[in-house]
Amino acid sequence: MEFSELSLHPDLRRGLEEAGYVTCMPVQEKVFEHAFSGEDIYAQSQTGTGKTAAFLISIFQRIMTVPEVRDRKVLILAPTRELAVQIEGEAKKLGKHLPITTGAFYGGVAYGPQIDMLRADVQVIIGTPGRIIDLVQQGKMLLRDVGFLVIDEADRMFDMGFIDDLRKLIRYLPPAERRQTFLFSATLGLRVKDLAWEYMRSPREIAIEPEHVTVDLITQELYHVGSHEKMRLLLGILAREQPKSCIIFCNQKFMVEELARRLRVNGHECEYIMGDLPQAQRLHIIERLKAGELSLLVATDVAARGLDVEALDLVVNYDVPDEVESYVHRIGRTARAGKAGKAVTLACEKFVFGLPAIERYLGQKIPVMPFSTELLLEDKSEDMHFGRAHGAPGARERGRGDYGHGGRGRKGQSTRIGARSGERREEPRQPGARRRSAETARPPERRPERRSTPAAAGERDLYAMSAEERMRHYKEKYGPGEGGRRPARGGTKRHEDKRPAPQGHRAAAGQAPRPRKPAPHGSDKALHKTASPAAAPVEAKKPGLWGVLARLFRAAARKDS
Repeated sequence: MEFSELSLHPDLRRGLEEAGYVTCMPVQEKVFEHAFSGEDIYAQSQTGTGKTAAFLISIFQRIMTVPEVRDRKVLILAPTRELAVQIEGEAKKLGKHLPITTGAFYGGVAYGPQIDMLRADVQVIIGTPGRIIDLVQQGKMLLRDVGFLVIDEADRMFDMGFIDDLRKLIRYLPPAERRQTFLFSATLGLRVKDLAWEYMRSPREIAIEPEHVTVDLITQELYHVGSHEKMRLLLGILAREQPKSCIIFCNQKFMVEELARRLRVNGHECEYIMGDLPQAQRLHIIERLKAGELSLLVATDVAARGLDVEALDLVVNYDVPDEVESYVHRIGRTARAGKAGKAVTLACEKFVFGLPAIERYLGQKIPVMPFSTELLLEDKSEDMHFGRAHGAPGARERGRGDYGHGGRGRKGQSTRIGARSGERREEPRQPGARRRSAETARPPERRPERRSTPAAAGERDLYAMSAEERMRHYKEKYGPGEGGRRPARGGTKRHEDKRPAPQGHRAAAGQAPRPRKPAPHGSDKALHKTASPAAAPVEAKKPGLWGVLARLFRAAARKDS
């Protein structure tokens, strides 16, 4: 079916013609059949077959032709930020001549521009569940006027743990009877079907073609190689294929960064994307790849879904994926909309155990390709250890043996390698000296020398005393005061002024020591000592249990005597 045969709004048809849409793809034709009448749809469709245009055209057509939904909002949920940005670009392209505003809402960027779009009453809201819930709970986004809900890549929502956020978000929407809902997924498993029947009203099921059938258009190659030779084999494959555009997938984020930096050392200009990179940087890298300015990209599975790159020559699975669906989505980047492509998988001893499940899912064996030592090229980064820089500008690779404590090359030298240039420079190393980075190096602080202060008038120099004399002096100076207790430590000056000064302090000040009064006969000295006449009268402390017992024993002893 041609788009010209559909009864579309003139402004929508004009946008389709400028975008180059001529023939409807199978998923689009079946979606239009039910969506134009307002029915709910959940569909299984392979990636790259135009399902984004299918729900966008359906929604735009209803908004422009049905007065009841003219001012209703559209909420489109995507699992990743990259997919949300891609849907936003497609919506602006198709609705170029329509009075419909579009905006993308996702994390990793500032709130300000997104809040400004909400204040301008944007009609089509495209975003990830996390940021949408955040804005709703802040009261910045209201969803009571939503008339269209689209859940894209529903199976990916389950895989990424978004299902709880998704259920929470749907509670803020009008009931299913007051909205039209679209649900798209690469696989229609039991979880996806339960979600559809729970939040949709009598949905129509559309199953175009299971995604694993599309691998027939992809030339697949499998190499069994040791982990110590994977890098050399990858360099040989890139030299043999000479791809104009290529994505290399790794299972771990730190390996994505390390592999990209090793490729740079070996003369391959490349970039990498993963979840830890700032959103603006990720979008910039993807735009460069789509525009043909970047030929080599290293990525995690964050780029396996929703990344629409025309004429991608090669996909390399540097690691065998842990999940069977991830393999299909990875290699599906190179066979878009019926085009052929090539996918190479390197199976090492660490990840080879996931291979049998992938082959069972595909229903076929992946051809194993033998290779000779001629395909193993020299790896210039073999003797280097790479710290994690997470894309920071000016990051440096370090020599082997450097685990964050200063790299060492040959004996007596330190090795630094530029992250992009691969240039090596040797720096002499002083024996016994600790190396510090330029950012943390500080001049050594000189501690003040300890000097003995001169003795006060009438007081001997403590450092000239012997140990016994010094101890005797301390006991005399800091021993129990006239009140029978040591002076309280840490007291305020107000309380210190009320206590009599110790005898040592009066001698240091040039005053005569105050005579002590004899304690009353037969009394407990610890309980009946009197304070200095100059001091304020202090109430005698009541004896405790041990004091009472002591007095009883003393009284009994006096009677016996």
